[in-house]
Amino acid sequence: MKDFLDISEYLGLPQNAAAHGAHIDYMLSLVHWLMLLLFVGWGAFFIYCLVRFRQSRQPQAQYALVKGRMSTVQESAVVLAEIVLLFGFAIPTWATIKTDFPAEQTSTVVNVVAQQFAWNIHYPGPDGQFGSRSLDLVNAATNPLGLDPADPAGADDVTTVNELRLPVDKPVIVNLSSMDVIHSFALAEMRVKQDAIPGLTIPVWFIPTATGEFEIGCAQLCGLSHYRMRGFLTIESQAEFDSWLEEMSQR
Repeated sequence: MKDFLDISEYLGLPQNAAAHGAHIDYMLSLVHWLMLLLFVGWGAFFIYCLVRFRQSRQPQAQYALVKGRMSTVQESAVVLAEIVLLFGFAIPTWATIKTDFPAEQTSTVVNVVAQQFAWNIHYPGPDGQFGSRSLDLVNAATNPLGLDPADPAGADDVTTVNELRLPVDKPVIVNLSSMDVIHSFALAEMRVKQDAIPGLTIPVWFIPTATGEFEIGCAQLCGLSHYRMRGFLTIESQAEFDSWLEEMSQR
C-alpha cells in the first residue's frame, strides 16, 4: 500500500529510473511536508500576532518583553523534525549510496572525465580491463583522456564524448574526475549528482531500473559555455549494450 506521506508524484520530479531513487523521493516528500507545516504554523502565529497586538487594542506601544510558549513549541517541533529527517532518513540513505559499493566484478565500470565543455567517457572494452592513461599523453583534440596506445589492455577500450550507454538492472560504478575546473555530474532520472573535482577520482554508483534516453547535465557553473555541457545517457538491455560495446571496440 502506498504511504500517504509519499507525495513525490505531485512534486514535478523527473522520472525515477534508479533503484535508490524511491528513498530520495520519499525524503523530498517528508521535507515538503515539513515546509507545509512550517508555513501553516508560522502563518497562524503571524496572524495571531496581528490580532493580539493590533493598534485598536494597544494604541500605546509597549517595549517590555512579551512572553509566550507558541514560538518555543514551534521551534522545538522543527528541531525535532529535522533531527528525525537527518538521522532517520538522510544519513542512512547517504551511507548506503556512499559506502555500500557493489563489487566491480558484477558491475559495469566506466570512467567519466569532465572537460570544458564535454563529458569524456571511457569503457574497458570486452576484456574488462582499462588501458593505462598518462597526463603526458593528454591532447585536448586527439587524446583528451591521455590513453597509452602502447598498452595492450587498452587495445579494445572504447571512448565516447557526451554519450554514456549502460545496461539496465545492473549496478554501475562511475569513476568521476575532471581535467580542468570543478564540474557536477548530474543524472536527474538516476537521482545522481556528484561534483567532479580536478586531482580527485570520485566513485559514484547506482542501478538503472528503466530503459530509455536521458540527459547528462553539468550542475556546476564551469565557464562561459556551461550551458552547452550536455551529454546523453542510454539505458538498454544487457544484450544491446554488449553488442554495441563489441562493435565499438573493433573500430
